[in-house]
Amino acid sequence: MTQQQKTMAWAFLLPLMAVLIWSLNMTVNRYVADYISPLSISFYRWVLAFLVMTPFVYRCIKKQWPDIRPYLGHLALLGALGMVFYQGLAYSSAHYTSATNMGLINAFIPVFTIIVGVFILKIRPSITAILGSLLSLIGLMYVMAQGQWAHVLSLGDSYIGDLMMLLAVFFYACYGVLLKKWQIQIPLVSSLYIQICFALIMHLPFIAFMGLDAINVNNVASIAYAGIFPSIAAPLLWMMAVQQLGPNRSSIFMNLMPIFTAMIAYVWLGESWTIYHTVGGVVILLGILLAQYSPKPKLT
Repeated sequence: MTQQQKTMAWAFLLPLMAVLIWSLNMTVNRYVADYISPLSISFYRWVLAFLVMTPFVYRCIKKQWPDIRPYLGHLALLGALGMVFYQGLAYSSAHYTSATNMGLINAFIPVFTIIVGVFILKIRPSITAILGSLLSLIGLMYVMAQGQWAHVLSLGDSYIGDLMMLLAVFFYACYGVLLKKWQIQIPLVSSLYIQICFALIMHLPFIAFMGLDAINVNNVASIAYAGIFPSIAAPLLWMMAVQQLGPNRSSIFMNLMPIFTAMIAYVWLGESWTIYHTVGGVVILLGILLAQYSPKPKLT
């Protein structure tokens, strides 16, 4: 294995670890939905992330401020898309649908990423990326149909939560594409920190209108997890993945979220895991492998 191949192998671990963290967070979202409002947990998680990061990055931010200032508009929009709209809608969705459904719908991110990328980045996706995405989508739809295609059009009473989650993943696809388009030339940690600051500011008008729930023994552990792992670790891993692999290749790993989420929800929340999850999961994995394949140019 060449050094370049080893580097690529490590790069593929970046989105994989991020998706695993987010998959667990999907289950946390569903678990804590009965104990705290979507706005409250969204705000508390970013407050915690801000407090954890500030001692480590504040001095660096002061030194880098001249380089950061030109990107403030971009960072504000990224914070809105990834930390306010996506997370807020995901927490709201958890009040209406299952963690398994949330993980399934999150797998639409690669499809949205390709569509948004065509318009914003003017990217012409490879045939293997298109076929891999379609294959993964077929696996996803099979799981959503519970192994019976007639169920695709009758998803039940959870459609409100499902639609919220679908809109959330569209916003996150936009986040990934814009992150790639702008190529913000500041350290990733600084970028994440500034985005968190903007996300906190954007929460304030909603808090003034709706108020906050209290932190208690039922929700404090979920807030702690959400404030550290999916708020700091996973975004850093994901931004590094987008830089190394690009938005299309990175986003295809989101198709693993239905499998990870369903497994975690089965163990933790008792949500069902059946043969159609297994069959659909295999198809999704095959689609991911196909989408990652880049044919070598023929030597002449």
